[in-house]
Amino acid sequence: MALVTGAGRGLGRAYVQELAERGAATIYAGARDPSQVTGPGIPVPLDVTDPDQVAAAARRCADATLLVNNAGLMTLSPLVGAPSMAGARAEIETNYLGTLAMCRAFAPILAANGGGAIVNMLSVVSFFTNPANGSYGASKAAEWSLTNGVRIELAHQGTQVVGVHAGFIDTEMARELAGDAPKISPVDVARQVFDAIEAGAVEVLADARTRRIKSLLPDDHEKIYPAVQAAWEARAT
Repeated sequence: MALVTGAGRGLGRAYVQELAERGAATIYAGARDPSQVTGPGIPVPLDVTDPDQVAAAARRCADATLLVNNAGLMTLSPLVGAPSMAGARAEIETNYLGTLAMCRAFAPILAANGGGAIVNMLSVVSFFTNPANGSYGASKAAEWSLTNGVRIELAHQGTQVVGVHAGFIDTEMARELAGDAPKISPVDVARQVFDAIEAGAVEVLADARTRRIKSLLPDDHEKIYPAVQAAWEARAT
């Protein structure tokens, strides 16, 4: 029994479809607009920033053994250059606080059902900041930290916590934002994630770019940020 948030489109749909193909008995498909849920999955109204809807989902999905925190928001806001802090606030509310709310609501449910697993959909920009989507990266870095902390807190109850990092995924949103840049298929991401759960892994680095960026973290100021700086300055000219 699984609940996937942000299941109305893109990667969320791929998660639901892959769970169905792997024989999941019950799949709850959470979405702000449940009418967007097509194919397998039981539609569940769920805005992760709404405490009442989170609580209602926890009551309805009390048999869940897997929570996939896929719901996310990107506003393409720089940190200083954005016209206001509205984008940054919305991203923190959804990507960090929304994920935290879901983890808090479902931790006791997973414990009661034998431990289970939580999957948090993160990003390659959990690892570095690009000013073009600076506040999104900050929210994903916070969500990465959250993921590592929740893993430690829930180890005693046998809950596996998996952090999934990826670059551009071939969804409608990414095609609009990234044009012809290389993208990984959502089906590939979903398969990697559920394979990781079966293997007992705690992290998925879904594509070559993400694996490369993660490998550069010890030398990030020398090997990551000069290229980011050059790209940012090119935009400004």
